Amino acid sequence: MTVLGAVSLPQLSPERLVAVAAAAEDSGLEELWLWEDCFWGGGIATAATVLARTERVRVGIGVMPVPLRNVALTAMEVAALLRLHPGRVIPGFGHGVQDWMGQVGARVESPMTLFREHVDALRGLLNGEKVSTAGRYVRLDNVALDWPPTTPPPIAAAATGPRTLRLSGELADATILTARTTTAGVRAARALIEEGRSKAGRTEAHRLIVNLLTATGSDASERLRAAQQRNGSEHPAEAGIAGDAHAIADAVRRYAEAGADTVVLEPTDDDPNLIEFVRFVGAEVRPLLS
Repeated sequence: MTVLGAVSLPQLSPERLVAVAAAAEDSGLEELWLWEDCFWGGGIATAATVLARTERVRVGIGVMPVPLRNVALTAMEVAALLRLHPGRVIPGFGHGVQDWMGQVGARVESPMTLFREHVDALRGLLNGEKVSTAGRYVRLDNVALDWPPTTPPPIAAAATGPRTLRLSGELADATILTARTTTAGVRAARALIEEGRSKAGRTEAHRLIVNLLTATGSDASERLRAAQQRNGSEHPAEAGIAGDAHAIADAVRRYAEAGADTVVLEPTDDDPNLIEFVRFVGAEVRPLLS
C-alpha cells in the first residue's frame, strides 16, 4: 500500500509543533514531513520535538540544504535522532534554494559536486566508518562518530532536473519530488532515477516520495488555484488536488499508479487550520487507501 504523509508547513510557529505531533500520532498518520526552509525553524530541532512527543509516526525532514551544513555536524545530529528514535527518522537533503544560499554566503559554484561529496561522506559516517576525504568542498581528516546509529537510515535526496534525478538514483536511497510534479512527471522522474541506479549498479529498492499540493473545505478549489499561481507559472494546474477525502484519496491512487511509493499531502499556505489538515489526512484520507 502507498505510504501516506502530510506536511507541517514551516509557517506554523515552533511552539505549535506539540499540537501537530498530537494530530499526526492520534489520527494514525504514517509520516509527518517537516521543512528546513530559510529562515524558519531548523529541521533537526523541529524533528526532535515531534519525535519526542510521539511514539509511532515517522518524521521526514524534506529537506536539509547541504550548503548550510558541515557534514560532520549533520551526521552527529542525524545519528543522535536515530539512536533516540530508531526507524522513525527520514533525513532528506538537497541543493537548497540558490538565492537563499547566496543570501547567507553559502552558495557554491558547483552544487552537484557539493551534493555528491556531502552524501558520500555522510553515508560513510552514518555507517560507522572513519572517513577521510579532501574534496572540492567536503574535507574530513579521520572523522568517525562515537555514537553512530545502530541501523543507518535511508538517505533521501530532493531532485527536480534531469542531472539531479540521475544523481539521486546513483547516490541516494529515496528521491523527494516537489508539489509541482504531475503524474507524468513522476513517470519521467522514475526513468531518470533508474538511469542513475543503473550507472551505479544499484539493485536495491529506491523509494519515490512525491509532494501533492492539497486543499479541502468549502473554498478548496479557489485556494488551490491561488496557491498554484503563487508558486509561479511552472506549477501545472494538474499538479494538485482540491476536494473531500474521497477525491484526495483518488488523487493519491493516481500518483501511486504513476510510480510514487509515498505521497505527502501538502496544504496550501493559507489553509485556515494547518493542524486540522494533518489530522484530516490521517483520520479521513488514510482509511480510504487501506
